[in-house]
Amino acid sequence: MEQFRIEVAIEGRGRFYEIKPLGNARYEISENAEVIGTIQLDEKDHAHCESQGCELDLPALHAIRQGIQAHEGWNDTFGHL
Repeated sequence: MEQFRIEVAIEGRGRFYEIKPLGNARYEISENAEVIGTIQLDEKDHAHCESQGCELDLPALHAIRQGIQAHEGWNDTFGHL
């Protein structure tokens, strides 16, 4: 599992996050080389996720979720973007 980088639009501005897959649909989120939390995606309900220790608000978290799903090529995701 290789780390990757995504850009998401938050409040009209592009922000970059480094994403490190941890296995079992769990990902570590970093910004500027600082870990800001983890996200657990629900592989059965692609519109659902849980965060742990995240310093992000809900719109940012959902934008990151969508970016991860797009990067990972989840087939059902594109109906939720």
